[in-house]
Amino acid sequence: MAAASVLIVFPFLMVYAAVNDLLTMLIPNRITLALVIGFAVIAASFGLGWTEVASHAGAGALVLAITFTLFALGHIGGGDAKLAAGTALWIGFDHLLDYLTLAALAGGILTLAILALRAQPLPMFIGPALPRLPFLLHLHDTRTGVPYGIALAFAAVLVLPETAIWSRALSL
Repeated sequence: MAAASVLIVFPFLMVYAAVNDLLTMLIPNRITLALVIGFAVIAASFGLGWTEVASHAGAGALVLAITFTLFALGHIGGGDAKLAAGTALWIGFDHLLDYLTLAALAGGILTLAILALRAQPLPMFIGPALPRLPFLLHLHDTRTGVPYGIALAFAAVLVLPETAIWSRALSL
């Protein structure tokens, strides 16, 4: 069961966060809560020692402190801050720099793509439903932010398989 949490639940939560952010520009608190609870279950099931748990919690707390500051300054959304911290809890310090670097690169590419999209007029008619899709209109609006949760989730799904938690799940 614990292996399924790592191999199925974590990637599902990342995809769910990315899709939610794309469609609504929000990442619900329940996703971050599920990440924290899922990590607690994994830590207990895998028999992680207190030092390992503390290290993972420290990675999550450090990322939360940094991203909450960025949120307070208006640079990122609150959901992005919580998602990054919840993900850092799972990844730990060993691959935290890999995660943050990949998220920054993916976020930069995503931002450039959205800016390029916004520089073009939205086609009035591509298909019967396209012009009426609220998320597309919202995404095209220059007054809206970038759904950075997509980049955070993308990086998480690529980096998690490199972690010790993923290796333990595969060995069960």
